[in-house]
Amino acid sequence: MYFAMSASIAPECNEKKERYDSCFLKWYSEKYLRGKGTEDECAPLFAKYKTCLTAALKERGIDKMLDEAREDHKESDLTNMPGRGR
Repeated sequence: MYFAMSASIAPECNEKKERYDSCFLKWYSEKYLRGKGTEDECAPLFAKYKTCLTAALKERGIDKMLDEAREDHKESDLTNMPGRGR
Protein backbone atom coordinates (compact mmCIF):
# COMPACT_ATOMS: atom_id res chain seq x y z
CA MET A 1 0.00 0.00 0.00
CA TYR A 2 1.37 3.43 -0.92
CA PHE A 3 0.23 6.79 0.37
CA ALA A 4 1.35 9.89 -1.48
CA MET A 5 2.54 12.44 1.02
CA SER A 6 2.66 16.15 0.39
CA ALA A 7 5.90 17.89 -0.48
CA SER A 8 7.70 19.96 2.09
CA ILE A 9 6.91 23.66 2.31
CA ALA A 10 10.66 24.07 1.65
CA PRO A 11 11.66 22.28 -1.57
CA GLU A 12 15.25 21.94 -0.37
CA CYS A 13 13.93 19.69 2.42
CA ASN A 14 11.85 17.38 0.20
CA GLU A 15 14.33 14.50 0.27
CA LYS A 16 14.56 14.53 4.07
CA LYS A 17 10.77 14.74 4.37
CA GLU A 18 10.27 11.83 1.94
CA ARG A 19 12.70 9.67 3.91
CA TYR A 20 10.94 10.46 7.17
CA ASP A 21 7.44 9.97 5.71
CA SER A 22 8.39 6.57 4.25
CA CYS A 23 9.96 5.43 7.50
CA PHE A 24 7.06 6.67 9.61
CA LEU A 25 4.35 5.08 7.45
CA LYS A 26 6.17 1.75 7.51
CA TRP A 27 6.78 1.89 11.28
CA TYR A 28 3.23 3.01 12.02
CA SER A 29 1.50 0.38 9.89
CA GLU A 30 3.83 -2.56 10.48
CA LYS A 31 4.75 -2.08 14.11
CA TYR A 32 2.81 0.53 16.06
CA LEU A 33 -0.68 -0.50 14.94
CA ARG A 34 0.17 -4.12 15.68
CA GLY A 35 1.44 -3.34 19.16
CA LYS A 36 5.03 -4.24 18.26
CA GLY A 37 6.64 -0.85 18.47
CA THR A 38 6.30 1.78 21.11
CA GLU A 39 9.40 3.79 20.22
CA ASP A 40 9.37 5.88 17.06
CA GLU A 41 12.31 4.46 15.14
CA CYS A 42 12.08 7.33 12.69
CA ALA A 43 12.82 10.08 15.20
CA PRO A 44 16.38 10.65 13.89
CA LEU A 45 15.01 11.18 10.36
CA PHE A 46 12.39 13.59 11.70
CA ALA A 47 15.10 15.53 13.55
CA LYS A 48 17.03 15.96 10.28
CA TYR A 49 13.91 17.13 8.46
CA LYS A 50 12.99 19.50 11.29
CA THR A 51 16.49 21.02 11.26
CA CYS A 52 16.26 21.60 7.51
CA LEU A 53 12.76 23.03 7.73
CA THR A 54 13.59 25.31 10.66
CA ALA A 55 16.53 26.77 8.73
CA ALA A 56 14.40 27.26 5.61
CA LEU A 57 11.63 29.00 7.56
CA LYS A 58 14.15 31.25 9.26
CA GLU A 59 15.76 32.13 5.92
CA ARG A 60 12.37 33.21 4.60
CA GLY A 61 11.41 35.13 7.76
CA ILE A 62 8.48 32.80 8.39
CA ASP A 63 9.82 31.78 11.80
CA LYS A 64 9.08 35.26 13.16
CA MET A 65 5.52 35.14 11.83
CA LEU A 66 4.99 31.75 13.49
CA ASP A 67 6.34 33.05 16.79
CA GLU A 68 4.01 36.06 16.60
CA ALA A 69 1.01 33.86 15.78
CA ARG A 70 1.83 31.55 18.69
CA GLU A 71 2.15 34.50 21.04
CA ASP A 72 -1.12 36.03 19.79
CA HIS A 73 -2.98 32.78 20.49
CA LYS A 74 -1.18 31.69 23.65
CA GLU A 75 -4.15 32.32 25.94
CA SER A 76 -6.54 30.54 23.58
CA ASP A 77 -4.19 27.56 23.41
CA LEU A 78 -4.04 27.33 27.19
CA THR A 79 -7.84 27.28 27.32
CA ASN A 80 -8.49 24.94 24.40
CA MET A 81 -5.49 22.63 24.54
CA PRO A 82 -5.21 21.04 28.00
CA GLY A 83 -1.67 20.25 29.02
CA ARG A 84 -0.07 22.88 26.76
CA GLY A 85 2.06 25.54 28.35
CA ARG A 86 1.78 24.15 31.85
